[in-house]
Amino acid sequence: MQSGKENLIKIFEYALNQENTGMSFFTTSLDRLGTGAAVSAFKVLIEEEKKHIKFISDIINDLKSSGEIDKKHVENIVMQESDYFNQRAQSELLEESIEGSMIPDVTVFNTAWLIEKDLCEFYGRMANAVTDEKAKDALQMLSDWEKSHELFFKQFRDKLTDEYSNMPWGG
Repeated sequence: MQSGKENLIKIFEYALNQENTGMSFFTTSLDRLGTGAAVSAFKVLIEEEKKHIKFISDIINDLKSSGEIDKKHVENIVMQESDYFNQRAQSELLEESIEGSMIPDVTVFNTAWLIEKDLCEFYGRMANAVTDEKAKDALQMLSDWEKSHELFFKQFRDKLTDEYSNMPWGG
């Protein structure tokens, strides 16, 4: 039977794998996005994902070396709200996507939304399932960060889908 420490390591290793997968998707999606604003949004997100990866890696290292999470890794971390996801930037991003070929953008933004949604839900479930308070705090922080990304991508995907479905089609 696995110890509580081993279970926490497995949870955070899974999280690390998912964050790396998400970052890989965002990186490879840069080639598919034709608009400058969409590329910029993904570059900002890639940088944020790198911070998540470091945060989780530090926690895994703590658990493997001392058996517990160093509270400084949870208490001292602050994820800055990205200025890129403000209303003006979203509006500019939507306008650029509509002017260009937005079909790839809809697909990419839908996939990005699903990735962030899945991570948010996973972190939330795990935060409720673990008993270690530092792990619970770390997982809740990760859930909150992913929730902000999820909301951005969902709103943007919905706007793109709405614009696309209401475009006049010639005939």
